[in-house]
Amino acid sequence: MKQTVLVIEDNEQNLYLATFLLEQNDFKVIPARSGLEGIEQANRIKPDLIILDIQLPQMDGYAVARALRRNPALNEVPIVAVTSYAMVGDRERAMEAGCNGYIEKPINPDMFLSQIINYLKAGISGGKKQL
Repeated sequence: MKQTVLVIEDNEQNLYLATFLLEQNDFKVIPARSGLEGIEQANRIKPDLIILDIQLPQMDGYAVARALRRNPALNEVPIVAVTSYAMVGDRERAMEAGCNGYIEKPINPDMFLSQIINYLKAGISGGKKQL
């Protein structure tokens, strides 16, 4: 059975690239183009992993991660921030919000899939395990 990845990303090019890379490697991808849509999708489908853009309109990725972590049914789902925010402290801020991993944009297509697989294999202990 295919693993399901929810990709919360408002930029169509970034969404296309992540979807293409994941689907080419036998993942089922569910897109969400806003934080609210992502929260609704996550609650409905309980994905195996969530890829979360931090720079979203209306509700940023930090707020989305905190909202997702308030749902006990999603505690075991890894959340990976994928963002162009790469300043000192940005990674820590994402982790404090509830993310388990952090990948800088632009993503490296050669490394992206192995990074995602590592997050899936590591599993999550109470939503707090970080890589």
